[in-house]
Amino acid sequence: MSPRDAAGVKVLVTVLLGTFTVSLNNSALNLAIPELMYVFDASAVQVSWVMTLFLICMGMTMPLTGFLADRFGTKRIYLLGLWLFLASSLAGAASTNLLLVILARGMQGIAGGLMIPLSLSLIFATFPSHQRGRVTGVWGFAVMIAPAIGPSAGGLLLEISHWQALFLMNLPSAILGLVCGYRYLSGGIRDSARRFDFPGFVLVTLGVGSVLFALGTISSLAELLTLSRLVALCLGMLMLVAFVHLERRVVHPLLDLRVFTVRPYALSVIIACAQAIGTFGCLLLIPLWMQHVQGYDALTTGLVFLPAALAAACCVAWAGRLVDRHSPRWIVTLGLLVTVASLMGLAMLDMTTPLWVIVALMALRGVGLGFSYLPVTTVGLNALADSRVSQASAMNNISRRITSSLGVVALSLYYEVRTSQQLLQGVSSTHASMTALSETFLALALLILAVTPMALSLHASFREVKSPRGQRRDVSDRVSQGMTGFRQEK
Repeated sequence: MSPRDAAGVKVLVTVLLGTFTVSLNNSALNLAIPELMYVFDASAVQVSWVMTLFLICMGMTMPLTGFLADRFGTKRIYLLGLWLFLASSLAGAASTNLLLVILARGMQGIAGGLMIPLSLSLIFATFPSHQRGRVTGVWGFAVMIAPAIGPSAGGLLLEISHWQALFLMNLPSAILGLVCGYRYLSGGIRDSARRFDFPGFVLVTLGVGSVLFALGTISSLAELLTLSRLVALCLGMLMLVAFVHLERRVVHPLLDLRVFTVRPYALSVIIACAQAIGTFGCLLLIPLWMQHVQGYDALTTGLVFLPAALAAACCVAWAGRLVDRHSPRWIVTLGLLVTVASLMGLAMLDMTTPLWVIVALMALRGVGLGFSYLPVTTVGLNALADSRVSQASAMNNISRRITSSLGVVALSLYYEVRTSQQLLQGVSSTHASMTALSETFLALALLILAVTPMALSLHASFREVKSPRGQRRDVSDRVSQGMTGFRQEK
């Protein structure tokens, strides 16, 4: 192994420690909700803020990462996020009431919002374009395997200890990540002249926060139609529209929306958003199917998701290596078509379907996700100059969170309305639920199928280049035989 490759592996391991810590903690804490309700004598709605505030704070922080990384250096901001995550984990474990636990989770969300977008930026700055598929595949394996083992690890800790252990479990990997970060991460290029876009910050932060608040705290049509939810949703959307108009005019935008003019990146975001809707849609629909239609318990329902997570984690590493050697269009298209097949299979389930069929279809969905989700993100980011990866990664994450939230709300509302229609026609509640769920699975399959032609338009390689006047444009260029990926030519 060359010294450069060895240095790259050290950076990759360092980034994996941080992102694995965030992903593992979030999935493990889901199991603590019943115990928190009992310990603090709180309602389910109150305790749900332990998860909701984390997601809102993460979404509100992500737009800042590009500016902060450019202004102060990627390494410094990433390690700041890791320090904050470590401190908030200690604060969560030491909390004496539910409010303090919720505030600690909000701090963890801010830390995750700083770390997750910068993870890929640190990796892309270390590895050349023709190796990024492989290394992001390894990164994706860790990110996807953490939610799979998180509930098991959390359940074991709750069996032998208390809920505080779910916060303390973060400490070893966070401390090791900090030690490796100070030793192996490079400072990166800093732009001390870049100005802070305060109006843009206010608009995008409040806009994202309002939308995620409105969508993340509803479970029925009646809740959506309450005045507080409608006002938050409408104001959030208006602020995001105003943010887009503002960013197109300012000299130093908080988020450079011109990255969407780079076609491979724009297509990658659309495909990733569609897959995110499908992923979070299944998180909503599968429990309804398992428990309302077939009558399984919560434990069996949770175990059904394990094959999908394991299949996705295994396939994403394989897909990453394939993207480095072959045209990404066929790999991503394969993943999307496999996802469509799995969703079509779920749409055709009935009350007599054996459990192993559902498990097989969920595993198939994980295969499709592994071959399409992270590979298409890698392709999109590779199409950009390295200096814009942190901002582009943040926008990818923000877009996925907002669209998946909108998609989940739309699916849940359709399920509620369609089930009510069936019940009014005299259909049993089980058959009404089955009909509504089959139609929603079919809708998800059609959504993924609709974006599949976009994957076919991803060419073998692109590079973002600068013209003599500093304007960027995209050109198709074969870097070398068997090599795909994207790189900047200066």
